[in-house]
Amino acid sequence: MQIEKTPLPGVLLLTPARHGDERGFFSESWNRSTLQQAGIHLPEFVQDNHSLSRAKGTLRGLHYQSPPKAQGKLVRCGRGALYDVAVDARLGSPHYGEWFGAELSFENGRQLWIPAGFLHGFVTREPDTEVVYKCTDHYSREHDGAVRWDSAGIDWGVGEPVLSEKDRDATAFADWSSPFSYEAD
Repeated sequence: MQIEKTPLPGVLLLTPARHGDERGFFSESWNRSTLQQAGIHLPEFVQDNHSLSRAKGTLRGLHYQSPPKAQGKLVRCGRGALYDVAVDARLGSPHYGEWFGAELSFENGRQLWIPAGFLHGFVTREPDTEVVYKCTDHYSREHDGAVRWDSAGIDWGVGEPVLSEKDRDATAFADWSSPFSYEAD
C-alpha cells in the first residue's frame, strides 16, 4: 500500500496495490496490519457507509459529527470519480480552516483518511458515482452538522452543484462555532 502524507497533518492519501490480469483486478482495500507495519495506527472502524450520487456535480458537505460522537472516515470511490475534501476544524490547530482535496476514482483506487475534527465533503465528477467509507463512530442525528460548502475557500471545480437542502442552508464557516479542539501530539 502506498501511503502519502498531505499538507494537513493526520490526513492521509492511501493507495492499495491492485493485482490484475485480463479478468480484472484484486485489491485489499483495508488491512490494519499493513498500515500498522508502516507506522499508521488508525482508530477502530464501527460502521461502513455507501452512497450513490446520480448526477455529475452532486456536492455533499461539508459534514461533521460533533463530540462525543465525532467520526473519522476512510473514504474511497466504488464507481465513478469524485473530488474529496477535508477541512481542519480543530480550534487552536495551526492549520485551522485549511483544506486538502484529492481526486478519488474507481480507476485510481485511492482513499482519503480524514480524522475526527475535520469537515468532510465531496463533489462527483461522473454520473452514478458511488462513495464507500468506513467510520470510527456510529451515525448520531443529534451530533450531525454541516458547514456551507462554498464558505471555506475550496475550489470544487464545479459551477452550480446539485445540493441537498441541508447543505444549501448550512452555516458559513466564518459564522460557525466549531465543537472540535486541537490536541498537539
